[in-house]
Amino acid sequence: MYPALVVVVMIPGAGGAGWYWHLVQTELTARGHEAIAVDLPMGAESLSDYARAVVDASQGQQKIVLVAQSMGGFTAAAVAESLPVVGIAFLNAMIPARGETPGAWWDNVGQADAMRANDIASGRDPDAGFDPNTYFFHDLPNDLTAEIGQHGGQDSAAFFQSRCEFSGWPSVPIRVLAGRDDRFFPLHMQRAIAAERVGQPVQEVPGGHLAALSHPHEVAQALEQFLHATSSGE
Repeated sequence: MYPALVVVVMIPGAGGAGWYWHLVQTELTARGHEAIAVDLPMGAESLSDYARAVVDASQGQQKIVLVAQSMGGFTAAAVAESLPVVGIAFLNAMIPARGETPGAWWDNVGQADAMRANDIASGRDPDAGFDPNTYFFHDLPNDLTAEIGQHGGQDSAAFFQSRCEFSGWPSVPIRVLAGRDDRFFPLHMQRAIAAERVGQPVQEVPGGHLAALSHPHEVAQALEQFLHATSSGE
């Protein structure tokens, strides 16, 4: 088992709801790990405000494995150098480049083109307009889909212009998890980003963009494998 002193700190994406991680958190706790799911301050105008929330939630922890979903990749970059991080895992994440803003990331990585190509290959009409049920909720149980709106909030427009200023990722193990049925960040796009920005391959997990809700057992299992690999120096 991973050393008890290590704490998994889980960062949500857009909407900032730590609730997004609650099923994975339960899975990890049942496996003997300590896990903290952070709520981000909606309405905040800068990435530093999100980073401060993660730092505050991590107070007193000596060894931290950061886990970031979607836009949480930017928050992970903002805190990775200021916390005692021993590992970083991404899940369907926006992995930033130095000085990049969340607003610029989309064009920089070609997200729209990747999603369009994936829609065409999958037989969906790429010009039908964005439908959350198609791109986010397609593999979620109905009860979770109904509950999502009760959690989190709206990220401010100013936040998307907030630059991610960090000198680089710390020299710790990094794992990139990607949902093989992510329709929002298609798998081929995530592979390219992971290779370019953190020099890592992608480990596929079942599920779409919200895989931590649709397949929490498998996501927790992948994270636990990463915890053991990190502790053994693999």
